[in-house]
Amino acid sequence: MRTTPATHLFAALPASGRNRLLGLAKDVVFPAGTRIFEEGGPADRFWVIHTGSVVLDTPVPGRRPAPVEVLSPGDLLGCSWLFPPYLWHLGAEAQSDVRAQEFDATAVRALARADLELGEALARRVAEITAHRMQSARIRLLDLYGPHGAGMP
Repeated sequence: MRTTPATHLFAALPASGRNRLLGLAKDVVFPAGTRIFEEGGPADRFWVIHTGSVVLDTPVPGRRPAPVEVLSPGDLLGCSWLFPPYLWHLGAEAQSDVRAQEFDATAVRALARADLELGEALARRVAEITAHRMQSARIRLLDLYGPHGAGMP
């Protein structure tokens, strides 16, 4: 998937809240091939990718995880941290060397509760990103598994 404004976390956040959020960021590096998280694990942080790419995947019994989407610079990595039960719905692996900003989910949720304008904008933005990714996945599945020409007038 190409990075678009719809996939950027910070694009719609109020400036003051965005600056407080960025104050919680920690720079991290994931070498290519690093498993960043596994489906079902605790979603206790999230990242905004600066360089490199990350593959989101889903487990397939007896095989390597199946790729679902590739994230690139500017993209949010991890949406499950915002919604209980705070468990990853997919896995993630660094496809290339990745530099990112890491955010502690508990601290960000506390900030969002203290600043309701930021909290609402953050929840809306993460929901928009999630909806965009679901639509992209749906289109890919139709391309892969739908009958040729399905849905065409």
